[in-house]
Amino acid sequence: MSTPGTGIADDTELAQAWDDFCETLKSAKSTLFLDNAPKAAHDRAAGLRMLARNIALALDMRLENADPLRPQLTHYFDWRRKQGGDNADALYLGAAIDGSQTYRLSGRLGSAAFAAFTVIDDGATPWGGAAAGTLLAKDLQTDAQGRFELLLSPEPQPGNWLKTGARTIRLTIRQFFGDWDNETPMAVEIERAGEALPPPEFSVDGVMRGLRDAAAWLADVTGFWHNTLGLWQKRPLEFLSLRQVMGKGIDATPGGEPYLAYWDLQSDEALIIRVRPPGQSSFWNFEFGNWWMETMDYRHRLSGTNHHHAVVEDDGEVVLVVSQDDPGLPNWLDASGYSCGYLVCRWMGADSAPQPVMRRVKRSQLMAELPAGVRRIDAAGRSAQLTARNRGIRRRFAGY
Repeated sequence: MSTPGTGIADDTELAQAWDDFCETLKSAKSTLFLDNAPKAAHDRAAGLRMLARNIALALDMRLENADPLRPQLTHYFDWRRKQGGDNADALYLGAAIDGSQTYRLSGRLGSAAFAAFTVIDDGATPWGGAAAGTLLAKDLQTDAQGRFELLLSPEPQPGNWLKTGARTIRLTIRQFFGDWDNETPMAVEIERAGEALPPPEFSVDGVMRGLRDAAAWLADVTGFWHNTLGLWQKRPLEFLSLRQVMGKGIDATPGGEPYLAYWDLQSDEALIIRVRPPGQSSFWNFEFGNWWMETMDYRHRLSGTNHHHAVVEDDGEVVLVVSQDDPGLPNWLDASGYSCGYLVCRWMGADSAPQPVMRRVKRSQLMAELPAGVRRIDAAGRSAQLTARNRGIRRRFAGY
């Protein structure tokens, strides 16, 4: 109980708040051992790591950076914490906002192949619901140096503007990079318009509530993504539109059509994915990850490709192979010891949205099942690919 006359929790309440936080974290592990989850120790251990990695994100979302009146842009995912089908080509930024307020974003745009600003309403997922509004970076008004201002508010504003509403709770900024060595992230800040507020008071109740909400959020988001991939698990190796399966009430990347597929394979098998990319597009990629909706280790392994890095066959087809060992093909997706997971194909600003085809073959028969004359890569070429990936990731996340 609280100390009389102070409103401050006593030791019993504080201790209970911490115990509740820990108990909810403990209970979150139940998702990792559901019947449809992978049972190999390698996959299970990755699930435990995913939970541990995302404790920091949960605390940021619900305790440290949850004040919409004093927003601060934070990056969601990187090579250390991942979830929700994160994208190895991406840099995600976001902040809590209040749809009744006015906010000013300012900065320099950068040169990512694709970027978008989205305001998100409350909804059925742990991240929120559908997008209340979106502005693509290509439609943003900037000066000659790429500097811009963007206003978020319920009422129309001159210049760059995104409409918010009573249910709007979050801003998300997505940047997708094709050429990791040369495309640069935007520099951007957010502030609430109007009179400056005094510093927030430290709140004992706020800490206890934040701990409770953070643990609950982590449990919810883990279960949500488990259930999401389970929808595709019913139709393995088939690329299905995200919107086709999940409906429209989610915050999917704007300006394109993402297809998601569930994959699984044994150590003596390989998967072949074939598609002819659109004739016109601003960005496309393949994102590859494990059951826990985490990308593979994209610093040190080949865990995806895009319009800049993919090797295209002479007839315009892209051929990718998933296997546990290196097949000597340029568009290899390294299964990294996992037995199953997700694969996303994303076409952005494209004139069509071709649906890739995936099939399973015996690893020993892989080369016989591929098109005649398929492109190959030697050990030196593979080493150069991996070195470039590591360099590109260091460059992208240098400021974070």
